[in-house]
Amino acid sequence: MLVGMTTNADEPAAPARRRAPAGAAVLREDVTEAIRAAVFEELAAVGYARMSIEGIARRAGVGKTAVYRRWRSKLHLVLDVVSAMAVLGFPVPDTGSLESDLRLLYEVTSRALRHPVASQIIPDLQAEAARNPEIAEALQKAVRDGQDSVASGIVAAAQRRGEVRPGVDTDLALDLISGPLYWRSVVIRSPKLPKGYLEQLARAAAGALKAL
Repeated sequence: MLVGMTTNADEPAAPARRRAPAGAAVLREDVTEAIRAAVFEELAAVGYARMSIEGIARRAGVGKTAVYRRWRSKLHLVLDVVSAMAVLGFPVPDTGSLESDLRLLYEVTSRALRHPVASQIIPDLQAEAARNPEIAEALQKAVRDGQDSVASGIVAAAQRRGEVRPGVDTDLALDLISGPLYWRSVVIRSPKLPKGYLEQLARAAAGALKAL
């Protein structure tokens, strides 16, 4: 290979329009995203313990080397993908009332938790987190921190409107908002929420927050 020539790490070398750093391996973003998607599918299909780099590569339609160029092990791949979930949240609801904001939050969260992939992955990773501190930390960031950022925004907006008193215990408020739905959907794994449950939950949570 000539000095200074760059190669695409995922396919045969081809002329590039923009010059990359000398000797650099160019990792295609579409391949990276295909691998990340394959991780979620593989986790849902076989679980973390049985998941393999070979299975991920096969599902993504790439060779094992394409995976190893990006992540050095199955653990680091899963940690990266799970950690990325933390930045995939939705904007803080701004409907003009605390109860309506909570209702919208619960609708979106409930749909996400009922998704077939999420309903399989989250309990499996929770089981692995009990044995692996690195997975526990990544799952904490992806699930708890991502949800809390939205819940904190809802509480702050309610305080500005005078619905929640200033100086409220933030941790307690966030537990009241996020805890019940996760308990029913993730811990108990109720297959279907009762009719009117989200409305009742939003009303009860709003009342509890106002009473703090």
